[in-house]
Amino acid sequence: MTIRVMLVDDQVLLRTGFRMVLAAQPDMEVVAEAGDGVEALQVVRSTDVDVVLMDVRMPKLDGVEATRRICQEPNPPKVLILTTFDLDEYAFSGLKAGASGFMLKDVPPGELLTAIRSVHSGDAVVAPSTTRRLLDRFAPMLPSAGREPQHKELERLTDREREVMVLVAQGLSNGEIAARLVLSEATVKTHVGRILTKLGLRDRVQVVVLAYETGLVRAGGHG
Repeated sequence: MTIRVMLVDDQVLLRTGFRMVLAAQPDMEVVAEAGDGVEALQVVRSTDVDVVLMDVRMPKLDGVEATRRICQEPNPPKVLILTTFDLDEYAFSGLKAGASGFMLKDVPPGELLTAIRSVHSGDAVVAPSTTRRLLDRFAPMLPSAGREPQHKELERLTDREREVMVLVAQGLSNGEIAARLVLSEATVKTHVGRILTKLGLRDRVQVVVLAYETGLVRAGGHG
């Protein structure tokens, strides 16, 4: 199956570079490009796209708001935000807006390709150390992060599910969680699925965001 990718960036040279990397992959095809968020939204509505590589700072409509609007579309594509170190403060907002993850623009090509495939398959790119570092750094700055834990939202979870949720929020994979809790990977996957269903969440990224917002996990990555 070919992954249909859309590139959204106001810098033509960057789009060209990404297009060359993706075109060399037998399982990927760049089907659309856009230079700003408004154009991206228009193109998504008229083109079959699986994964959007979304820049953050763009004219007319920034990547965070564009991501929010795209994710509200019927059967939306997955969005992978591309950011730079000086734009770190946007990363958490992007995840809250519905992105399935984010990568740094200077990421090695191999890591970017792996991230695109992971997002396309339904996983969220939350494990890389950059994600953990950004969440730890900026979660305390969010208006919602300083309040007391909102246990009401989490009361639907069993003790084991809360335990699994904390480890997901710390960036552990299902395999790592299974090893930590001495469970089978299939059992962990079942727990994660129940967490998503009970809390009305779309994917693991939203689990991370909610865990920080409710205080279940605090800056530093500890529950």
